[in-house]
Amino acid sequence: MAEIWRGPFTESLHMGHAVICGPDGDITEAWGDPQAVVLPRSSAKMIQALPLVTSGAADACGLTPRQLALACASHQGATVHVDAVQAWLNDLGLTEQDLRCGPEISRDTALAHEMIRRDLSPCQLHNNCSGKHSGFLTLNQRLGAGPDYVEVDHPVQQACLDAFETVTGQSSPGYGIDGCSAPNHATTMQGMARAMAFFANAHTGSDSLSQAAARLAEAMYSHPEMVAGENRACTLLMRAAKEPVAVKTGAEGYFVAILPGRGLGLALKIQDGATRASECAIAALLVRLGVVDAQHPSVVQFLNPEILNRRGFLTGQIRPASDLMQ
Repeated sequence: MAEIWRGPFTESLHMGHAVICGPDGDITEAWGDPQAVVLPRSSAKMIQALPLVTSGAADACGLTPRQLALACASHQGATVHVDAVQAWLNDLGLTEQDLRCGPEISRDTALAHEMIRRDLSPCQLHNNCSGKHSGFLTLNQRLGAGPDYVEVDHPVQQACLDAFETVTGQSSPGYGIDGCSAPNHATTMQGMARAMAFFANAHTGSDSLSQAAARLAEAMYSHPEMVAGENRACTLLMRAAKEPVAVKTGAEGYFVAILPGRGLGLALKIQDGATRASECAIAALLVRLGVVDAQHPSVVQFLNPEILNRRGFLTGQIRPASDLMQ
């Protein structure tokens, strides 16, 4: 999927899988093994947000598209994200202590340095999943269930599993516990691409699940800064796109994309979990599909990032596998 070049030599290779599905959920293109069973990690957040909308909880709380994008986010814990989560919790009458995602050092360099200078400790608001968890709490209030909403048998997580199996078109063979303590259910690469194709075509449906998926996808590509943050691949690639596209990363080299203008869904996994390879490969596939320009500066920095040594000399480059671009 991606190659690491040093001078004239291919120094390292990153293997993986990628699947593109069309409106009917069938595979239109694939690399690697479409039936490989993988944990999608945070790439599944828009699926986990579906019950927030279908239950009526989002409308009952008056959630905005910006908040729906935050519910799908792996944000970097910048001030804009922390403030938005705090305001959301305030509206719910809850506090940071009601979250179950755990504290995390802000991934926003400026804020992290400021907090170090001021001897401030990170809290759960800084967690990259705090928007998703705010969505869980909103749904939980609607359901009137107990406070430990991350337990796999909790009504919130059972609703997420039902949505996951519906849009992937498969029964999940199991789950792992994500970094934020919520269950993360596995599916095949085709299943995840099929789910993204469902989101891509949801604007044509009239049922409640389709309407919810369309709202979430539109919220993501309308507010890319909330989905990730400044200088992050998801945000930059969505901004660089020539048409509405929702792009979402997940830990361990996972990426998905929703292309509503083409009715396509894409799922990508780098087997060794390398982010440098997943960002390169997702950029290449978006170029292949014609939704971003290979020469756009925000695309180049992921598609063909330069490798510099400690003196600033160019020593190599990360490149996508040639067949991804053809």
